[in-house]
Amino acid sequence: MAGNDLGGLLGGLLGGGQGGSSGGNVLGALIGALAGDGKAGPTGAAGVAAGGVDGNPLGALLDVLARSGLADRAQSWIGTGQNQQVSGVQIAQVLPKETLDKVARDTGVTPRQAADRIAESLPQAVVRLTPSGQLPRGASLEEIIRQQRI
Repeated sequence: MAGNDLGGLLGGLLGGGQGGSSGGNVLGALIGALAGDGKAGPTGAAGVAAGGVDGNPLGALLDVLARSGLADRAQSWIGTGQNQQVSGVQIAQVLPKETLDKVARDTGVTPRQAADRIAESLPQAVVRLTPSGQLPRGASLEEIIRQQRI
């Protein structure tokens, strides 16, 4: 699915309506960029492109964050407790520069703005996509989003 389509789905999930929110658009562009760049190896972007953990690209993206030292923060978004924040600087350090540059180009913002928007939107998206406190297994990200919007 194209990044714009995924952005619209994520935007709707995050309350941005059918046109998507800037957070949904940037997250859709992020998933699209990660799926198109295989530079980060089996636990990085290529893992997202390959469908991620148990066929779930969201799990793979969270795994990238966890392996980059943000495990506690990423896990807090899935769990039912207090959500820990992540900064744009941390996102920029975790993502390959080429990926962040592509997200910025695709959404019409600077790389720093893209990182800040990802940092702002990703925790909220994960919370909405994991209402039971667990990552859904065996479904595409699009299917997971559609299930949560029903």
